[in-house]
Amino acid sequence: MENFEDFWDGVVHVVGNVLDIFTAPIFRLGSTDFSVGTILYVIVAFILLFYITRKIRQALVGRILSRTSMDPGSAESAGTIARFLIIFIGSIIIVQSAGINMSTLSILAGALGVGIGFGLQSITDNFISGIIILFEKPIKVGDRIEVGSIEGDVTSISVRSTTVLTNDNISVIVPNSEFISQRVINWSHNDRNVRYRIPVGVSYNEDPKQIKAILLKVAEESPHVLKEPAPMVLFEAFGDSSLNFELAIWTATHSNRPRILKSELYFEIFDQFKQQGVEIPFPQRDLHIRSSAVPSVS
Repeated sequence: MENFEDFWDGVVHVVGNVLDIFTAPIFRLGSTDFSVGTILYVIVAFILLFYITRKIRQALVGRILSRTSMDPGSAESAGTIARFLIIFIGSIIIVQSAGINMSTLSILAGALGVGIGFGLQSITDNFISGIIILFEKPIKVGDRIEVGSIEGDVTSISVRSTTVLTNDNISVIVPNSEFISQRVINWSHNDRNVRYRIPVGVSYNEDPKQIKAILLKVAEESPHVLKEPAPMVLFEAFGDSSLNFELAIWTATHSNRPRILKSELYFEIFDQFKQQGVEIPFPQRDLHIRSSAVPSVS
């Protein structure tokens, strides 16, 4: 019995020492004492907060908003904003439950401000730009965009960067600040309908009305060209070596693959020209030689 009591006293003593280690203040910031237990509690709580909010966002976007009439890009933005709001509220709850004085955060904010001034400008710029993108929605998930030399589909938007998937299946991580500071072409901002202009040149020997009929036939027979708005043919100019036309067509399926659609139409135009005997001219120049009498030498 005495051995058990001695053992139990030892266990209580060890547990007490461990608790003293976890609860003993190791440093003071403002009016708040920080212990090992406080630091571990805050770290674990924030890890759980970020994990839970990520799951909530996935459930909100994938199971709830996907059943509404909201487009995928707006649903992704709404889910991201909701996650940030939960993180903000959860952070306040964690800080208060840990016994940290809120005035202490002003000291941390001041230190963070100094750090931003010395090396975190780009991170802050991208963060603020991400918030602007999520609220104003100049781009959204699923949009076909072109920024700088990068062209592709937006697959995800975070507060720091945006992921763009190119036609070569390459994911490009673009800092959000580039979407605010640079000119951005959004091919599908309103909808996926896009108009393409395809230049065509023929010989001066050809009938422009026949060329117009051939080009319209090619456009009307293509399954990727919209019937409304209807395709049109414009007589652009009398070129140096050719009559220049432009076939204007609308598509909703190839806004992310313009070169493929243009290639298909050019193949069909070439076949039709060959069947109809339409001449596609080579560049040519007229050379005029003027001769003058050479004075005789006496």
